[in-house]
Amino acid sequence: MTNLKLFASLGFFEGMGRVMDLYGTMMVANESISPKEADTRAIMSDWQAVGEDIAAAINNYAEGQEKA
Repeated sequence: MTNLKLFASLGFFEGMGRVMDLYGTMMVANESISPKEADTRAIMSDWQAVGEDIAAAINNYAEGQEKA
């Protein structure tokens, strides 16, 4: 799974800064206007991850069939 949308993506220096952030002041989640929007985004992200996993499994199976 490569797609996590709950938290904002980080650059290298932001990631290094978080190492020193002992009190969690840099922790910012992606914000939604309403709980319904947050749920919609989370469900959409979950199903996208499921689809990507299925696509990867199909590709792995197809590659195995080509070698056989």
